[in-house]
Parts: sequence; structure tokens; C-alpha cells
Amino acid sequence: MKQESNKAVFKNQNIDDIKAVMDQIGAQARAASRSLALAATEQKNRALTEAAGLLRARASDILLANAQDIEFGTNKNLSPAMIDRLLLDENRIEAIAAGLEAIAALPDPVGDELARWSRPNGLDISRVRVPLGVIGVIYESRPNVTADAGALCLKAGNAVILRGGSESFHSSAAIHACLVGGLKAAKLPEHAIQLVPTRDRAAVGNMLTMTGVIDIIVPRGGRSLVERVQNESRVPVFAHLEGICHVYIHEDANPDKALAIAVNAKMRRTGICGAAETLLIDKAAAAMLPAILDALIAEGCEIRGGNDIQQMNAAVRNANESDWHAEYLDAIIAVKIVENLDAALAHIETYSSSHTESIVTENSVAAEKFLNEVDSAIVMHNASTQFADGGEFGMGAEIGIATGRIHARGPVGLEQLTSFKYQVRGSGQTRP
Repeated sequence: MKQESNKAVFKNQNIDDIKAVMDQIGAQARAASRSLALAATEQKNRALTEAAGLLRARASDILLANAQDIEFGTNKNLSPAMIDRLLLDENRIEAIAAGLEAIAALPDPVGDELARWSRPNGLDISRVRVPLGVIGVIYESRPNVTADAGALCLKAGNAVILRGGSESFHSSAAIHACLVGGLKAAKLPEHAIQLVPTRDRAAVGNMLTMTGVIDIIVPRGGRSLVERVQNESRVPVFAHLEGICHVYIHEDANPDKALAIAVNAKMRRTGICGAAETLLIDKAAAAMLPAILDALIAEGCEIRGGNDIQQMNAAVRNANESDWHAEYLDAIIAVKIVENLDAALAHIETYSSSHTESIVTENSVAAEKFLNEVDSAIVMHNASTQFADGGEFGMGAEIGIATGRIHARGPVGLEQLTSFKYQVRGSGQTRP
């Protein structure tokens, strides 16, 4: 299928007729989901490993497609951090392929017996994992999400409709073609993983109203996208609005660990949702801060802080209230000196987006208080917030980080893409 413009032809439908195209995609996904729910683990694994092989074999074609997207993004004046999210190279393609193989190697959650018990009347009851059905994933910029989301949904027995961002249009199409090749090789329905073949935003609006077809929507992108999905969707949503992540350096922190974690949490990749946006440090540990500021600035990071921070380094820019609410997704960090652990907890409770927070300390009592009292999806001790990732959690990959409190929270991996049903086995019982 050619995907060079919004006027491509899709199964004899002009792409201008968005609703008709989306209705067709939805019907195909629903039909595929019925087959996938019963698919053997070996078939799903073969689809993933074959797709990984195709990604490696077609790396040059994928890079050419990505070059088109980089040119498109550059012309749109995307920030360097956003261009980095979009960029593919040989190492990143290899990482995508390895991610598919890692998902293939994970245990298949479908059919797992979660619990089983017998009743006094002889009924045998079990709770068993089942796929959710059809999942809609709406995402921006990162082409690797095409592979991660497609693979996770497939392994969990779900059909998926992928709507990638306009910036990653060509890269996503090239990666999707490899996934379809894997499905065909494994004799699974090729419509199990579908990519919406248009940049038109009307397709998003259609997905949000496809009740009865799509069982769950997963938005993965910036605040405007996630807000739109949460406000307009008639389909249930797994979402995080933004990643305002904190690193807190406690008075009993090891200075070397504090410096290394602060720099890595901010600067390893500034454009990901697990990047630290605010650095808090105890007043009693403030002597550690000049070295941390110097290290961040040496890495190209802009520091924003109050007068006390500015007095430590002339390069520090003034922070205002909006900085504590900011998800920069860039080489910028807000820094604040706090009185103590309780003050840090209060700041995080006020400004956090409930994504990921980390405490740096050698004090186990303070660490446990932080881990227990901070109400975020991921809470860490002596570790960089950049570990907020399903792959790093041993999930193979993740479809996103959910910050809500219903069903899924934190990295959304295979188990979170399933539900369960009760199987009740009797021997002729009737209820009195």
C-alpha cells in the first residue's frame, strides 16, 4: 500500500473517506482478534522472530524512510530532543529487532490460571487470563513504538490498530511492513496489526468513538494528544498525561551516586517521559549541589532555580512557578533546595504527574518512607528515573507508562494487556 500522501487508496477506498477506512480497519481488527485469542504461543513467537529478521534485512530501507521523516520534522522545526526521538540508526533498528525477540521469549500470559478454588457445592472455579480484544494505540514521533506496541499486543493475543504520528509516518510504515511479514510467515491474520494509512487527524477522532470495535485506547505522546484522548474518547483509556519526574537528593546521599544519578536521569535522553524534570536536594546536602550543577552544565543542560541556586552558579536562570509544572523534554532542569524529606514529599505531591520519582540516600529508613509515601506509578531508591521503562523492568518492552489507578499502572506490558474470565466447572449443580 502506498503511503506517500493522505490521498492514498486503501482497499478501493479513497483515504479522503476517513470514516469508511476506519470502519474497514475496525472490522478487520475485530475479525483478527477472534483468531488471535486462540493462537498458539509458537505461532505468535514465530511472527515476532520473523519480523525481527525482516527488520534487520530491511534496515537500509527503514533508514531511507526515516530520512524522509527527519527532513519532515526538521522542516516543522522540531526541537533537537524531538528529532532524537524520531531518529533511527543501525543500533536503534537492532534494538527494535532485539526487543521483538525479547517479547517472543517472554511467557505467554494468555490462558494463565491466576487462581482456582472449589465451593462446598462441588463447583470448581478458576480465574484465567484472556486478551482484551482490540487495542488502539495513538502515538507521536517515536517509530519504535510501532514495533513495541504491535509486538506486545500480538503476544498478549490482541489485535491492534496503530495510529502513528505524522512525523514518523514513513518510518512507521516501513517497520509495520516487517510486522505484517512476520504475521504472514506464521500464518496469522495480517490484519492483527494494522497501521492507519494517513496523517489526517480525523482518523484519531474516529478511533476515539469506535466503541464495540476498540476495547481500550492507549495514547502515547505529548500533553495535547493525551488531553484530547482523555477528553473525547468514548473508549476506555490507559494514559499518562505527562512525565514530570523528580530526583530527590536526601541529606544522607552518597555524593558520587547523587551526581551520577542526577546527570543520567536528566541527560541520558532528555526527550523521554522518564527523564527527570525537577531536582530536589536537602538543605543539609546543599554542599553537594555545586558539583552537580557544574556536571549538568558541562553536559549542555540549562538550570533553572531560585536565588539560592543562582548564587551557586552564574549560569543558573531564574525559575518561576511554571517551572515546577514543566515537562521540558529537553536539556533543561528545575532545581530546588528543600528543608527536609517531608518538604520534598510535599513538593512532589503538589507538582508530580505521578509518573516516576527517585530518592538518593544511604538512609534505609528515609528510603522506605519515600517508597511508601510517594503516590506515583514508579518510585525508586538510588536509581536513575531513566529506568522507567518496560524493557528495563524485564517486560521485553512496554506500550506506555500508565499513571492512573485502574487496571494498569506503570509500564504496560503483556500482563497489563490482558483481562481475565472465570471458568466454572460443575457436575450438574442447580442453585436452590
